[in-house]
Amino acid sequence: MAPEAGTVKSSSAARLVLLTLAAGQFLMALDSSVMNVSIATVAEDVDTTVTGVQGAITAYTLVMAMFMIPGGKVGALIGRKRAFVIGCGVYGCGSLITALAPNLPVLLFGWSFLEGIGAALILPAIVALVAGNFATERRPAAYGLVAAAGAVAIALGPLIGGVATTYFSWRWVFAGEVVIVLGILVLARRIADAPIGKRPRIDLVGAVLSALGLGIFVYGVLRSSEWGWFRPKPDAPSLLGISPVVWLMLAGLLLIWLFLRWEARRVEQRREPLIDPDLLHNKQLTGGLTMFFFQYLVQMGVFFVVPLYLSVALGLSALTTGARILPLSLTLLTAAVLIPRYLPNVSPRRVVRLGVLALLAGAVVLMAALDADAGAEIVTIPLLLIGLGMGALASQLGSVTVSAVPESQSAEVGGVQNAVTNLGASIGTALAGSLMIATLTSSFLTSVEQNPAVPADVKSQAAVALQSGAPFLSDAQLRTALDEAGTSTEVTRDALDANAAARIDGLRAALAVLALTALLALFFTHRIPAIQPRSTKA
Repeated sequence: MAPEAGTVKSSSAARLVLLTLAAGQFLMALDSSVMNVSIATVAEDVDTTVTGVQGAITAYTLVMAMFMIPGGKVGALIGRKRAFVIGCGVYGCGSLITALAPNLPVLLFGWSFLEGIGAALILPAIVALVAGNFATERRPAAYGLVAAAGAVAIALGPLIGGVATTYFSWRWVFAGEVVIVLGILVLARRIADAPIGKRPRIDLVGAVLSALGLGIFVYGVLRSSEWGWFRPKPDAPSLLGISPVVWLMLAGLLLIWLFLRWEARRVEQRREPLIDPDLLHNKQLTGGLTMFFFQYLVQMGVFFVVPLYLSVALGLSALTTGARILPLSLTLLTAAVLIPRYLPNVSPRRVVRLGVLALLAGAVVLMAALDADAGAEIVTIPLLLIGLGMGALASQLGSVTVSAVPESQSAEVGGVQNAVTNLGASIGTALAGSLMIATLTSSFLTSVEQNPAVPADVKSQAAVALQSGAPFLSDAQLRTALDEAGTSTEVTRDALDANAAARIDGLRAALAVLALTALLALFFTHRIPAIQPRSTKA
């Protein structure tokens, strides 16, 4: 078979192109996890609060979500390679500013705004550039490796952040990102770019509607742990007795509906849409996007739960926690690389179903194995299963979505695909976190209520104090708080036992909802093609 136009011909050039695109994906994912273990240190260094740094992380997610779809269209306007290079430049400038940030406003500008804008240009371009640089039969392996690079970055993030913060400074992480960006820009010369053809016009109204819709929806999801999903928590704002989260999500969905209606109107008027609404009628594309949503929901939920168990429940250091998550990367990379290489004609639907089953099995095994007396080793086998499932999905879904449309629309698909994964990741983290805290609080209060050694007035005070949810505390943190409160030895011991049991109950509840989500995903796998897809050039 002759190579397709625009694809890399030699194996060495292909490896360099793949390395460049995978490095870009690695960087984008790394920022989502690398600073989670260093929030307190960053807050102290830039003279702000932990809430301020968490707000910067939230703002980074919001900027990405808001500009992901317009970012995909920019690639069609100026060229995918140019969008990728410009995005890397913007992202590198943001990383440099973050590394030198003296205060929170500068941190917000560099990390949240510039890096978020850079990511919104880079991620859709990566999807389109894989399609443009690799022949159809090689794309599953290429997409698998690129997706695996992102997942590995999330797994390695806590370890990298822990090493940097412990032995050097958190600033070195962002300085290292600048170096990686420079390397990507040097290697990007090897990337082939498809001809731009007729330059499209940017639909400004559509861009505003999509950005506001996605941004407001994601913001509502991200505030759910603080405000409550439906019933507002104490001291949280409310409207008609309902949490603002509900109203924000409804407003976001309404704006997204208006965006789709606006795009349909532009198509009727024979004007250039931001996204062709007919894309959402494509069974193969929507099937792939649906599975991307479920994958990232479960994936980010797991990456939220497991580090909490290791670092808080077991009291492991950031370095040890990161090392314990590494087995996931092993099976993830193995599945992402070997499935397309040795089973090039395997049914994507079968691989996706087996991948979802592996995610389900991993979540169930981990849920069953969690125990107050268990050690860190119990996460190994579940993480191997979860990594296998993630790798299997990564090896197929990218090729499934892009091959569903003409290559001229690959950048648009990249924008939608990354918007969907961003939504899945946000909902997965928020859902796992809120359910974990709710279950932990209920379990802890039940233990306190049933304990005759705890005075009645203390029980009443605990019920009032924990109306907003019990904090996820380690034994050391709780013991310090109890010592400062002057509690007796017996009450301290009982509280520590109740907290340990409640932590496990909370983690199990979070894993249970992730397992149910994986089970639900199985009902949508029929939309994945049963044979390896072939892309169209028009």
